[in-house]
Amino acid sequence: MDELIKLVVEKTGISEEMAKVAVNTVVEFIKERLPEPIAGRLDDVIEGADLTGIGDLVSGLGGLLGKK
Repeated sequence: MDELIKLVVEKTGISEEMAKVAVNTVVEFIKERLPEPIAGRLDDVIEGADLTGIGDLVSGLGGLLGKK
């Protein structure tokens, strides 16, 4: 999550504290709308964890978010 927060700081110029609030707000918003199997792994995806074995689950995420 730190990498994402740093990216938000770089792209927007807001403080690190405000970026943390923004990122956490967006992550919680997304978690509330995803099916549980995906929502439960979202933190792992953001942290860059090894997601071997859940490729189909993650690939379905694009469809849920409007990507083809």
